[in-house]
Amino acid sequence: MTFGAYLPPQAEDGPVPVLWYLSGLTCTHENAMTKGGFQETAAHHGIAVIFPDTSPRGEGVADDDAYDLGKGAGFYVNATEAPWSAHYQMYDYVVKELRGVVEENLPVNDRHGITGHSMGGHGAITIALRNPDSYHSLSAFAPIAHPTQSDWGRKQLGAYLGNDESVWAEHDSTLLLEEYGWKGEILVDQGASDQFLDLLKPEALAGMMAKRRQPGEFRMQRGYDHSYFFVNSFAADHVAFHAANLS
Repeated sequence: MTFGAYLPPQAEDGPVPVLWYLSGLTCTHENAMTKGGFQETAAHHGIAVIFPDTSPRGEGVADDDAYDLGKGAGFYVNATEAPWSAHYQMYDYVVKELRGVVEENLPVNDRHGITGHSMGGHGAITIALRNPDSYHSLSAFAPIAHPTQSDWGRKQLGAYLGNDESVWAEHDSTLLLEEYGWKGEILVDQGASDQFLDLLKPEALAGMMAKRRQPGEFRMQRGYDHSYFFVNSFAADHVAFHAANLS
């Protein structure tokens, strides 16, 4: 596994907070590093940024011809079904394994925030809601908000976790928010001209935030699509949001 790590200048003087960025379908750790635009604002606020990959890699790793299953499409779950279960343990990789590597080898403290785009937004929200003691701030860009009711979710959760849909619920942002809520504010940005709105189902998460009376903002951004131009446009807002919650 390969990951990217940005350290701000403040890390030379002591441990700094961490922002995790989880990428979306077809991406590697490199996409947000080169296109996201997080580093400048992270340098200003003194925050490290960690960019994990989106799936296991290698010749012996199971894959699929479709872009939305297999390599590049790990969905941040621990697969239980063959052939995926041999390597697709992305939930544990992000929450436990890579976090341990980062904390042991980089000058960071125990204040962690998490964000992500699309599939990565799904991963960020579900991981934070299931591990509230490990993360102190939460945001997302155009998350796959209700995967148990979307073709971006049902296909992958069925393949990785099997046909018992009750198991899928712990990987659905909308359902987890209904059950647990979040201890602080949540910031979500969604492009109003996103070509994948029907698959992302932002109305489910926005409606649950209102129903749950969850503090935070769900912002529909006029004219923006699903691209990294969208992510880059609001990256500074998200880094500043995390900085306020991680300080």
